Amino acid sequence: MDYNQIINDLKNKVYHPIYFLMGDEPYFIDKISDFISEKVLDAAEKEFNQSVLYGKDIDTTALISALKRYPMMANHQVVIVKEAQNIRDIERLATYVENPLKSTILVLCYKFKTLDKRKSFTKLVDKNGILFESKRLYDNKIPEWIDNYLNDKDYIIGHKAVTMITEFLGNDLGKIANELEKLMINLPEKSEITTEHIEKYIGISKDYNNFELQEAISKKDVVKATRIVYYFEKNSRNNPLILTIINLFGYFTKVLKYHYAPDKRNSKEVAAMLGVNPFFVKEYEIAAQNYNIKKTVEVIALLREYDLKSKGLENVSGSDGDILKELVYKIMH
Repeated sequence: MDYNQIINDLKNKVYHPIYFLMGDEPYFIDKISDFISEKVLDAAEKEFNQSVLYGKDIDTTALISALKRYPMMANHQVVIVKEAQNIRDIERLATYVENPLKSTILVLCYKFKTLDKRKSFTKLVDKNGILFESKRLYDNKIPEWIDNYLNDKDYIIGHKAVTMITEFLGNDLGKIANELEKLMINLPEKSEITTEHIEKYIGISKDYNNFELQEAISKKDVVKATRIVYYFEKNSRNNPLILTIINLFGYFTKVLKYHYAPDKRNSKEVAAMLGVNPFFVKEYEIAAQNYNIKKTVEVIALLREYDLKSKGLENVSGSDGDILKELVYKIMH
């Protein structure tokens, strides 16, 4: 089952005796666990029938004992185990997993690790419960996730605004969701979220950010690029050099891919190859006109060199601002 199927089942009160939630993306694990914690039992039932345990504080023998209790004046008892990856010998739960109580809902939050899918214990969990692997989204999937998250709540957001959030917040879904909630709290229902809203409520400058720097460099707009670089120098805490270099490296890697696109006239095909929204293909076309293959390869090599300089290699005294000025100048000339 995927995340949406699990949530839909829970909404329809279709419960399973075991939810083994594992993987590198804590956001989906937390959302499923929180939903079960908040919705399965009412307030009165929770008092006697809901337990939250921690993997480092419990062993399998004590856990099995807790799971075999019957609910009091309710149809189910819920046992949530946070940090379940810290349970020693977790496979000893096999005796319970083989024949779980239908009246008990066990939720195991097994973060940043996964079970070996070849082992009999894993297959047993999958057979008698829900085995869910929460995988981190690839960076190019984050804009689509933001768009869907807001659409589900009847908000819309433009391509540029989505890119601003992605560039600034990275791929931490929990952090992104918190900032999106902050936006929605401050805006009327069914609003369109703009770059101005993001600047006001999240604190990302709509004019001075990595997305705008990329665009200025792609168009060889020296004046705009220089203005952004000076802003970054004065606000280095919110605009770390290493993040700018990483973003530019990713951008020029896509420019190089664009050069080798077999059919540049098919924007959807090009967008899929680059992992971007078709809205942005035109920008890569402009960048490719300004940076031929030879120059693009040189820029990527420059970014590797200045990545090392930003980490102190072959850089005796240059500040982050000095390094960025020098780098952007060399890219654009």
